[in-house]
Amino acid sequence: MAETLFAELKRYVGFQAEDEAALRKLDPVASPQFVRIADLFYRRILDHEEARKALAGESQVGRLKVTLVEWMQKLLTGPWDEQYYELRARIGRVHVRISLPQHYMFGAMNVIRAALNEVIDSHYLDRPDELRKARTALGKILDLELAIMLHTYREDLLSQQARIERLSTFGQLVGSIGHELRNPLGVIESSLFILKGRVGSDPRAEKQIQRISEQLTVANDIVTKLLDMIRDRPLSRTNVKLPEVLNAAASSVHWPSQVKLIQTGLEGLPEIQGDAVQLRQVFVNLLENAVQATGAQGEVRVQGTLDGRAVEVTVEDTGPGVDVSIRNRLFEPLVTTKTRGIGLGLALVKRIVERHGGFITYRSGGDGGALFAIRLPITNP
Repeated sequence: MAETLFAELKRYVGFQAEDEAALRKLDPVASPQFVRIADLFYRRILDHEEARKALAGESQVGRLKVTLVEWMQKLLTGPWDEQYYELRARIGRVHVRISLPQHYMFGAMNVIRAALNEVIDSHYLDRPDELRKARTALGKILDLELAIMLHTYREDLLSQQARIERLSTFGQLVGSIGHELRNPLGVIESSLFILKGRVGSDPRAEKQIQRISEQLTVANDIVTKLLDMIRDRPLSRTNVKLPEVLNAAASSVHWPSQVKLIQTGLEGLPEIQGDAVQLRQVFVNLLENAVQATGAQGEVRVQGTLDGRAVEVTVEDTGPGVDVSIRNRLFEPLVTTKTRGIGLGLALVKRIVERHGGFITYRSGGDGGALFAIRLPITNP
């Protein structure tokens, strides 16, 4: 059986059973200091403007402190197996998603290293042999952590670059095809208008003309979305009240009688600077997706929260959620979970949100449905 990457890394740094024992022995001594170290860690991180942007929001930092404490507990208790590797690998992928520069990982790891070494020096002051073992084991496991993060960071960064190249090719193709299709669609539309006045009262002919008209609207809508994907339409920035934008979006969506819309926390949100028309399109797309996922009966929940200098709006449905196999590609063009969709809605949503200086993420909702979270800065990006 081939050696796994994690096994190779452990062999390379010489991480052995003796080191595992030293870390487990250190844990009861160090664990009372984890909360203090987490506070120190994020004070240092937030001193840097780029890191502050990536980790914006007091409640997000609060959640991350809890996660860091759990990370340190796992660091010193293991087990240091393949599941440990997979858990740590996700961190590198998150760093790519939030665009956290790599050099912050080294600086952040050094904060952890220095803080835990202080604990070791203090506790093993009169036992130099145990002090040496603890320091050596800590150095090895932190080097392993950095190696895992950098490896997965590189993997996901290369994957992201490949997606950007594909999107560039896609954009060139769309621009050419979209403009070429406008002319024949325009001819069909004009001809259809003339035919409408000449079919008389034949109900079958009227039905066919209505069907052609509906499909023409669908075709034009697809072309418009394709072209919107590649256009850099300037944002018409004004003071935007998100409750008004969301109400306008909700009124544009067809709601089955047994699907309820529940909105909470929106009225207390401050105004943001943005393009109300494009933001309305964002929420129309998300609400339409939520209604379709919910089916004939269920709930669509929209919640707003203020988080530091950003607002977060979540759109959650009670549908089946998104299949794990496509979650990582959910915001790419032509990726869809719908039987009759072409996969442009979420890609367009992501593009508009990012042009506003924000970002959108997906996670499973409380009832197992889909939950999309949009964060938008209160001030200009």
